[in-house]
Amino acid sequence: MENKNERNLNITLKNEETDKEEIIISFTSIIKQLKRFLAIWLVVAIVVGILIPVGTAVFTADQHKNLSALVSFNYNGIEKGLAPDGSQFDINTLKNPNVIQAALESQGLPLDSLEAIRRSISIEGVIPSNAIDRITMYKSIYDQGNLNAGERMLDVSYFPTQYELTFNYSTSGLDGKTAVAVFQAILDNYKVYFFKEYGFNQALGSSVKALKYTDYDYAEAVDVFSDTISKMQSYVNNLNKEDTVRFRSTATGFTFADLSNSLSTLKNVDLDKISSYITVNNVTKDKSALLDYYNYRIETLIRERTVASDNLDAINSAIETYEKSVTIVYGEGQDPKEYSQNSTEYDDLFKKKIEAQNTLSSKTQAINMYQQRVNTLKGNASASQEKIDRVERELAALDEKVNEMLDLTNATANEYYETAYLSNAYTVLVPPSTSALNTTKNVLKSAMETLMIAEALILVCYILVAFGTALITDNRKARAARRKVADSDDDDSEDEPEEDAAETAEETDAEKKHEDKKKKK
Repeated sequence: MENKNERNLNITLKNEETDKEEIIISFTSIIKQLKRFLAIWLVVAIVVGILIPVGTAVFTADQHKNLSALVSFNYNGIEKGLAPDGSQFDINTLKNPNVIQAALESQGLPLDSLEAIRRSISIEGVIPSNAIDRITMYKSIYDQGNLNAGERMLDVSYFPTQYELTFNYSTSGLDGKTAVAVFQAILDNYKVYFFKEYGFNQALGSSVKALKYTDYDYAEAVDVFSDTISKMQSYVNNLNKEDTVRFRSTATGFTFADLSNSLSTLKNVDLDKISSYITVNNVTKDKSALLDYYNYRIETLIRERTVASDNLDAINSAIETYEKSVTIVYGEGQDPKEYSQNSTEYDDLFKKKIEAQNTLSSKTQAINMYQQRVNTLKGNASASQEKIDRVERELAALDEKVNEMLDLTNATANEYYETAYLSNAYTVLVPPSTSALNTTKNVLKSAMETLMIAEALILVCYILVAFGTALITDNRKARAARRKVADSDDDDSEDEPEEDAAETAEETDAEKKHEDKKKKK
């Protein structure tokens, strides 16, 4: 019965012209050969599975000297890819040379490896899965021909707020412990860089203190102070708009609204008082030069007013010809109704119109003021030394007040950025670290593709060897069996002629005996 079942598992490929070319394939024999070589295959597979990761670790060790860290940005505008000052945010400032230099200096290391470290740091944004799902969904719908999906896809374009930094320190000449310290120092020093770059208080102080009022005539000095105070007011008012918690400095006791009010008083009371005294009394260092300055300012302001007027006309024309968005609403059993609505562009045009009107008005007022100064300066004699001394004292006192307000503004703004606005703007979520587990994981990940290919080849070789051995063995047995059968057939064919001859001889003898009996009779 066993032999019968085994025969049923055989496949014979036979050439009809000759029996010598038939090939026998036995599945049972193949399974036997697979069992025969199983232990060898397992040993080879295990050895290769060990050697490839070890070889990868040895020959590509430098590729796995990686440190990773995760940082997060949290401030108004980062979700649109903007920096705190409204400019386009560049994530590569994380590896700014100044930041790396400060980190190396803090660790007492030479700056020779600065550029190598900078090139070895890579940054990749982390995008949440829900954002990817939304973008993928809209893209799929857009591919089907839905144009609205394309617009929605643009609406969900995502700017990362978290970034993963990877530092491959293999080319930096640093050991693992030092690399961790340097990487951490880079992340820490970036916070200082970030605050200096986007706190913009230092820039305010530099611009205000760059000009000395004593280098100008008295009337010109008034304009210098007016411009300085206006810059400070604009700066404080912008901070006041951003301040949603009504921040009050613990160091100065001021809010931004308090600072704005103080600056308004300084400009509208102190400065206007000095300005009127200078104008009424013709206090000047050089009357002729001052007249030339006034006339030049009037001409400049007239040109600027003309530009502002043309700009206002263009905006008004755009508003008049603007086509509002129309929405058609279809009701059941009713005629469709059209509703017009303003768009963002339409609102922006009105904002520009208001700005242009304000600019035009301020230019006109400035022209009138300078014209009045010219008329007064021409009509009155120059002031006495006593009046000049008074103006100089009042300007000096005003200068002290302006500098005091500048210090208060910077101190309040610095504290605001450090404790409120920028306190959580930049955070290191996962600090850099090195571990044997992480390195092993990276090695296995790198070796996995090579390992899978090698193991697949070994498996194929194992199956082919078993198949080939079974094929050779079975066909050897088949040939031997055929030879045995052939030999047996030859023996049978040799015995048959002898038997025929004996029978013929017996028949002949019988005939002779029969003839002899007849003769005797």
